Amino acid sequence: MKNDTTETNREIHATTDTQSTRLKTLSLTGVSASPPPPRRKLGKYVAAAILVIALCFVSGAGGAWLIASNDNSTIASRGNGNDGNQIITEQEQDIASVASKVSPSVVSIVTEGEVSSYFGTQTRQGAGTGIIVSADGYILTNKHVVQSSQTVSVVTSDGVTHSNVKVIGEDPLNDVAFLKIEGVSNLKAAELGDSSSLRIGQSVVAIGNALGQYKNTVTSGIVSGTGRSVTAATESGQSNATETLTDLIQTDAAINPGNSGGPLVNIAGQVIGMNTAIASDANGLGFSIPINATKGLLKGILKDGKVERAYVGVNYISITPEVADTYKLSVQSGAYVSAEGGTAVVSGSPADKAGLKDKDIITKVNGIEVGVKGSVASLVAEYAPGDTIELVILRDGKTLTLKVTLAAYTG
Repeated sequence: MKNDTTETNREIHATTDTQSTRLKTLSLTGVSASPPPPRRKLGKYVAAAILVIALCFVSGAGGAWLIASNDNSTIASRGNGNDGNQIITEQEQDIASVASKVSPSVVSIVTEGEVSSYFGTQTRQGAGTGIIVSADGYILTNKHVVQSSQTVSVVTSDGVTHSNVKVIGEDPLNDVAFLKIEGVSNLKAAELGDSSSLRIGQSVVAIGNALGQYKNTVTSGIVSGTGRSVTAATESGQSNATETLTDLIQTDAAINPGNSGGPLVNIAGQVIGMNTAIASDANGLGFSIPINATKGLLKGILKDGKVERAYVGVNYISITPEVADTYKLSVQSGAYVSAEGGTAVVSGSPADKAGLKDKDIITKVNGIEVGVKGSVASLVAEYAPGDTIELVILRDGKTLTLKVTLAAYTG
């Protein structure tokens, strides 16, 4: 039996209109030490320092700062007012405040499981990140972080390791899973924000267990895009381990292997995404699942400890200008209820009971525009089975509002 250690992450096959790029796996190779700098003679520096002290005394500066000057350079002394590291900008203050608020709600996840390979059965260790979502120990993370794991442990930001961790359940349609630390009651839950109101260019902060060994690493950037679709693969890059993810947030905040499952946070310290995939052969291409897409599952978890996903029961095509032209539609965004070779509305489903029909166009889910703020699936994922939502639809040129009572997805 061999041991294989890896930092759990997702790489993506970024797809453009013309090509699909196979991504490389990031590896950590070692750091070589630099030779020590040559010794410097002290004579000039001592003389210069004495000169500056004298000048300060004569001019009445009173020793507010002290520098030594040589060859047109200046050297700041420790513990005086000339230390540029003590200058704090407003941006730095914001990022530091976010890190201070959110870091206690971020955990490192360590997994172990057996996998089969050409060399036989191997014990493989993985590392990822999670978000505390309740004081009594519920953790939100990526499904791929804990898949195929026999044991899971969680390390909180204060360094405490919890081994009594259970995988409560996984989202059948998204890269989302929930864990539970047993026997705790005083953890700090993260504040969840609203991913439907994100702005392109707004500042965000990512926190995670970088490379599986640098816990609570903080990086910053902006929201580079929303509504992105990617095909993600595990580190091995095997075709049978790929998954298509939609409606993702794109960010240039550095996301590294091991960051999977960690929070993407706005400047108010609210979690607006869960980091899940990186393009490892590109700069500044990271992707996060919108936090709203996990809220319906979270409601069920906090209510009765069960992972149940709400569904409408309808097949649709996300409308783009190209789709609108192909099907001769009157709108440029929304969801076109359509399916090849059969009905788009599942018989007996919530959509069927609410009166949804083939060729309807869904434009809003509970007042949120479809396409602009997310797909129907993502917007519905904010709600739990049993919730009633309103769908605004276009049918034969008329606008209708239908009430739909959501059911639990059974696969």
